[in-house]
Amino acid sequence: MTEPASPAPHPAPHPTRTAHHPAVAHELALAGDVQLRIADLITRFAGSMPFVYVHVAAFAVWMLVVERSPWPTLTLIVSLEAIFLSTFVMIGQNRQARFQRIKADHDFVAQEQELHVNTDLTRVIERLVREIHQSVAPGAGDGPPAPSA
Repeated sequence: MTEPASPAPHPAPHPTRTAHHPAVAHELALAGDVQLRIADLITRFAGSMPFVYVHVAAFAVWMLVVERSPWPTLTLIVSLEAIFLSTFVMIGQNRQARFQRIKADHDFVAQEQELHVNTDLTRVIERLVREIHQSVAPGAGDGPPAPSA
């Protein structure tokens, strides 16, 4: 009986590579960008209850003390704030979409590699089964029937 061919071992991790998923590594690289950090801070604060409390208090003071009805300046301020906050939300959504796309691309490649490894292992196992069958029952035919595709 011949020595079975072993599948190629998985390569050892490169010493300079990080253990992070590529999408996470990309996000970590972007985390150093000052503009993105500022946008993240603003978005994080704008999505919190302290943001709501500050605005309730500020609007109440503005409407009761600073400007009498119909509050044209307050309307302008609130409209501008909505424009800027929606921009920060879009920045966050774009970053999340980019993260998901990078992760999906990496996962696809990893799954394709696993499929190839599993296919190779299945072929080796099938060959070994045929060799064992030949050594145990020589002349009993070509071994078990070939799997149907």
